[in-house]
Amino acid sequence: MRLLHTADWHLGKTLKGQNLIEDQKFILDQILEIAKDVDAILICGDIYDRGVPPAEAVELFNETLTKLAEKNLPTLIIAGNHDSATRLNFGSKIFERQKIVIAAKVSDEPKNFVLEDYFGEVYFSMIPFFEPGEIKYKFFDENAERPTYNAANKFYVDRARQRIPHGKRSVAMAHIFLTGGVESDSERKIVGTLANVDANIFSDYDYVALGHLHRSQKFYSGSPLKYSFDEANQKKSVTIVDIGGAGNVKTEKIELKPRRDVRIVKGTFDEIIKTPKTEDYILARLTKREINVQDKLAWTFPNLLGVEFILPQNFYDDGTAGNFSEGISTLDYFADFFKAQTGENLSDDYREAMGDFLEELRKEEQI
Repeated sequence: MRLLHTADWHLGKTLKGQNLIEDQKFILDQILEIAKDVDAILICGDIYDRGVPPAEAVELFNETLTKLAEKNLPTLIIAGNHDSATRLNFGSKIFERQKIVIAAKVSDEPKNFVLEDYFGEVYFSMIPFFEPGEIKYKFFDENAERPTYNAANKFYVDRARQRIPHGKRSVAMAHIFLTGGVESDSERKIVGTLANVDANIFSDYDYVALGHLHRSQKFYSGSPLKYSFDEANQKKSVTIVDIGGAGNVKTEKIELKPRRDVRIVKGTFDEIIKTPKTEDYILARLTKREINVQDKLAWTFPNLLGVEFILPQNFYDDGTAGNFSEGISTLDYFADFFKAQTGENLSDDYREAMGDFLEELRKEEQI
């Protein structure tokens, strides 16, 4: 059986204020093209970026589900920590008629789905994201101690395993932080290390399909797009999973090509401005201060999303930079301070701009 494992679509997400819906449409069409050669697609949580997603994100998900239904492709979906379980669960009974199966909420019996191939059945345990308190209140006495994330997930996974006949091939789907996983800036932190789950709770499964971590790694397909600049050097992909008759598993990462890449350019203004014009989403990190850099770089980088200055180590900390001259003008005082902080002389442009600013302040004080 061949499966496509994906997760963390985060429909409706923005990157430093930039709307990414067109980028998400582009990448989902790519995923659907890859999915034409698989037996099922597994979407492991964080369909949306927030519990109340924008209308355009809901419409995009609706269009995607419609295309999957038209392909008659079994599609298994679980909720992530960004999703509203109630909203994602809406219409789920109707969707099952089109082989679109959604597990958004904790239920008395964990969602179980079965697919068949030449070798027989493959059982899928669909474990949505949940808070440990949900397990306590649904299955235990009110006086019981609140379980940890690991204990709560182990309990629910063990319950799911009870529905799988001995010797049958099986796949677990979950949206969790597995101990040892590598995080990215764009993930919403749950509760630090308290949210960690031990991989051993899934040891009886032939394959474990996880969501939550955006970097592609063991058990995680990662997000299909780069959702922060610390992901700039990552390669985004989906995971193709082949399960043999004896439960033996082979996986392959299929790299995704975004509509626009997310990149960091670094250097002086003169160095960066020589970069060929690009439509990519750019964060510019300058090693020397300039005035109106954003405007100057806009032609080369029409999708410039941020400018940062990487300055030399602060010279003020050594105790020698605080010896400013007495009786000098405010502007000269600032120039001394600037050099102490950056190790550079205040440029003529900066000096003029600061002079104009100080003059405006003096005028305001006289009113």
